[in-house]
Amino acid sequence: MFNLAIYQSRLADASLIRVSGKVLEVIGLIVEVSGLTASIGEICQIVVPGKGLTAAEVVGFRQSRTLLMPLGTLDGVAPGCEVRPTGRTHLVKVGSGILGRVLDGLGLPLEDKKLNYPGRWIPVTNTPPNPLKRKRISEVLVTGVKAIDALLTCGQGQRLGIFAGSGVGKSTLLGMIARSSNADVNVIALIGERGREVLEFLEKDLGPEGLARSVVVAATSDQPALVRIKGAFVATAIAEFFRDQGKKVMLMMDSVTRFAMAQREVGLAIGEPPATKGYTPSVFALLPKLLERSGNAETGSITALYTVLVDADDMNEPIADAVRGILDGHIVLSRELAARNHYPAIDVAHSVSRLMPEITGKEQQELAAELRETMAAYQRVEDLINIGAYQRGSNPEVDRAIKLYPAINRFLRQEINEFFSYEDTLQQLRQLFE
Repeated sequence: MFNLAIYQSRLADASLIRVSGKVLEVIGLIVEVSGLTASIGEICQIVVPGKGLTAAEVVGFRQSRTLLMPLGTLDGVAPGCEVRPTGRTHLVKVGSGILGRVLDGLGLPLEDKKLNYPGRWIPVTNTPPNPLKRKRISEVLVTGVKAIDALLTCGQGQRLGIFAGSGVGKSTLLGMIARSSNADVNVIALIGERGREVLEFLEKDLGPEGLARSVVVAATSDQPALVRIKGAFVATAIAEFFRDQGKKVMLMMDSVTRFAMAQREVGLAIGEPPATKGYTPSVFALLPKLLERSGNAETGSITALYTVLVDADDMNEPIADAVRGILDGHIVLSRELAARNHYPAIDVAHSVSRLMPEITGKEQQELAAELRETMAAYQRVEDLINIGAYQRGSNPEVDRAIKLYPAINRFLRQEINEFFSYEDTLQQLRQLFE
């Protein structure tokens, strides 16, 4: 028998009256609307005469007014424009056909804006997995980069930060890992990047073989602040979709700093008080909500690499400090090493993987510790060596470091298109000290 009860209950709950508001004024990034009934995060449509609909999101309230922020251009918006609530939050369409595509910050294909692939719609905002239902990290995720696999070993479901100033090789390192890692799917978010760098990253750093098993979300610096924020959440939601299918997902975001800057724009626009370096309190509240969504769940894993663009190479600036406290380790890229043409410019001494002791064997840990100690011994007297003031035989430990240092440098360097298996990396590490 046909059951009408479910449809009757839906009809009883449905609102048969469409309530709309009107634009009162636009101040900076904010559209103030009266007469609108909507909740935080709800998507609304501004009716622009002669230009169609402009999407906007509810970001706050002030007295009896609703504050909206556009997800597109405000061209043509004027006082009196009708504003219609949609009753839903931001959704993104996901499915197997999304692989190999480049999406914008709202989750629409950049090439033609057509969602012509099978799939289903999911919300871009989600809660992190229950802490008691997260699987412990026990397996190594191979990146193909010797310096990381040998000394900063990453586990499946681990979250690492890549900290560096501008122009030190963050994007190149992400491209190397995307091509070489043993993850099933890569989800790459380019947040606040220059427009010219998107195609450059796709063709030069990622390559056709990397793109084939990747989804790229690009929200460039010219996009509204809210779209840049949405880009980070869209990429995370897509990664969660593949994780829930039991896949090993690699999520890469470049960069968290520009995500934080976009949230600062939103916070200041709605009247939040600035705190540290102008960042508003909502920035530091939003960071864990984004970063904690990656990691292991009951099925599948999201291994995440978040780049942090540090101002003036200051590793202790507010965003770097906040992100470092949330993640499970950090990789520091050194401008000094890059100036010496040492790539990838990973500063091993100042980098750490918090989970390396749990996922690697005793032999590898001892070899990695020996390499670090050897490098530290050399760097203590490097100035004396360079000016010829160090006398060989003064310190056996330093003498050994001087002998091994060139071989260690060769081991830590790697060409962009080179790939090393985990076994090969460990074998080369052993040979350094044999």
